[in-house]
Amino acid sequence: MLPVVSIVGRPNVGKSTLFNRIVGERKAIVHDSSGVTRDRHYGEAFWNGIDFTLIDTGGYLPDDGDAIVLGIRQQVRLAIHESDVILLVVDVTMGITDYDLEICKLLREQDKPVIIIANKADNEDRIWEAPVFYSLGFDEVFAISSISGLGTGDMLDRVLELFPQEKKIAEHSDVPKIAVVGRPNVGKSSLVNALLNHERSIVTDIAGTTRDSINSPLHFDGKEYILVDTAGLRKKAKVHEDIEFYSTIRTHKAIREADIVVLLIDSTQGLEAQEIRILQEAEQFNKGIIIALNKWDLIEKETNTLKEYEEKIKTKIPSLSYIPIISISANTRQRLNKLMEMVEDVINERKKKISTSVLNQFIEKVTTQLKPPAVRGVPLNIKYGTMVKTNPPVFSFFMNRPSDLPANYRRYLESQIRKEFGFIGVPVTMVFKAK
Repeated sequence: MLPVVSIVGRPNVGKSTLFNRIVGERKAIVHDSSGVTRDRHYGEAFWNGIDFTLIDTGGYLPDDGDAIVLGIRQQVRLAIHESDVILLVVDVTMGITDYDLEICKLLREQDKPVIIIANKADNEDRIWEAPVFYSLGFDEVFAISSISGLGTGDMLDRVLELFPQEKKIAEHSDVPKIAVVGRPNVGKSSLVNALLNHERSIVTDIAGTTRDSINSPLHFDGKEYILVDTAGLRKKAKVHEDIEFYSTIRTHKAIREADIVVLLIDSTQGLEAQEIRILQEAEQFNKGIIIALNKWDLIEKETNTLKEYEEKIKTKIPSLSYIPIISISANTRQRLNKLMEMVEDVINERKKKISTSVLNQFIEKVTTQLKPPAVRGVPLNIKYGTMVKTNPPVFSFFMNRPSDLPANYRRYLESQIRKEFGFIGVPVTMVFKAK
């Protein structure tokens, strides 16, 4: 897992501004508790060759019994608990407050490195005010301006030095990552344990037992993989515990980092809207995708049971009909070898390369079968195309007036690409450019 840095402090000291400064243009995930003004931001940052996770917490206030305050205090404690480095943000223009002292009591209970960030040090006079914060009892104070970025570089250099050594090593491995995702209690940990042939994850009937993502090396048929068993995905309305929120974030993060996403569905319950959203997210990030119907041993079967089950799924998600479906049982190990063979097939499909000459013969054929429409009296014409990237596949098509090409013709091209070249379980990206 990446190193984790949390930003804590009382309200209105500039925590979120610092968060946005560090993560830059990267999109943070925001959780808004219904009817409660306390947002949690969880983003990915990069500095001097090291990736790390950054958490922005709500403003910490003394315990006054208010439900909102109690909730914020709890989520601050959770952020601190999972952090490798803690940034305590204070306001250099306000000096030390009782609230700052209260937070320091909490931080001194933790065996984690703490850096005091004297924010709003926008000029030399304010920078000279920063040393007063050494009296809070921590060894390091950095005077910065989160708005202008003044001093943040030196501060981040020091943060990287404090990361645990084992987390500083960037993972640039060619070993494929397989993320096993799904709702709680569909059998994700049982599947991982069955593939690994030992108890890597705790398995119980209690939904949400797996709180964190667990990476395990997997050797199958002479090949190496990294298997990621993620925390159970809950419907948003059911993510009551703060720790469940962070588990959900880790699951989405595992999807983004994986090469192949195996969506595990409980065959006795079927496909739900939440799982469709996960499939759409995996497609958005161009991951290889497989649907595995677990607990198939519990289903009463007739001749066409599996075929009818597949048809129901494809009816719900017609745009994702290219995703292969396999029925398995983690408990009885039914078709687990077939599942891994399917994973390897999808990995190879992602790497498939179509030569420019073959692609242009294909373009001539399909555009002859169905010509692009004319728009405002001007016939659209795809001149030629090329495959610009593999793993995942990206095609560029050059034509006149690309912005006028209708969506239904784009879908026609994609369906013909799949009919001709395959790409089973793999999202295909098509880019249309002006010739």
